[in-house]
Amino acid sequence: MTEPAPRSPSAADHDDAARLAEEAGRLLLDIRRRIGAEPAETVKDEGDRRSHELLVAHLRELHPGDAVLSEEGTDDEARLGAPRVWIVDPLDGTREFGEPPRDDWAVHVALVVDEVPVAGAVALPAMQLVLSTAAPPAPPPAHSGAVRLVVSRSRPPAAAETLAAALGAELLPMGSAGAKAMAVVRGEADVYAHSGGQYEWDSAAPVAVALAAGLHCSRLDGSPLRYNQPNPWLPDLLICRPELAGRVLDALR
Repeated sequence: MTEPAPRSPSAADHDDAARLAEEAGRLLLDIRRRIGAEPAETVKDEGDRRSHELLVAHLRELHPGDAVLSEEGTDDEARLGAPRVWIVDPLDGTREFGEPPRDDWAVHVALVVDEVPVAGAVALPAMQLVLSTAAPPAPPPAHSGAVRLVVSRSRPPAAAETLAAALGAELLPMGSAGAKAMAVVRGEADVYAHSGGQYEWDSAAPVAVALAAGLHCSRLDGSPLRYNQPNPWLPDLLICRPELAGRVLDALR
């Protein structure tokens, strides 16, 4: 009989998240090399499907007692009663993936316990980077210039201009949610505020990594982010340097 997994994350949980995100990223890079020889839409569809299959198969093998919620899978409501749930986005930023040489796309793998992402990894395969809770990133250094606000390059939220004006910020357009969140983790941006609606798989892993890096993570009204909900729709998100959180939240009220 399989022993139940502990509710708190183990070193293996952190390591598995990082390793699986990296492995899925390598697979996606291999698939992406065919764009041009084959229609981009065909390659993007294959990337979504095969990355999902890889992640789910490995998670079921490594953590058979845990539930899995994937963007590309069928939602099993049994996850709502599971103490541990892996939330994955096999290919975050499919549009950017289909536009070589863009590098602002990602793979997300997160473990959620008691509605909180407690372990996770975000792979940025085209940058040859994996940021994870297995080796938490150091807090980004202070930035002395204008606040840098990262926004969607294709669907900037309506509040972006208002927030930029309140903060005296410059806008940095970028692709996937994971790439935007990791820009803050890496110190390339200061604030990622999203109001256009997302799903849990868009932010669970980025939030796990951002929290491990000492960043502020919340809803836009300052309330906590809660995962493994009956409806995985998560309307908004804020990831920012902790010293800016008060200013950002005040500007959004």
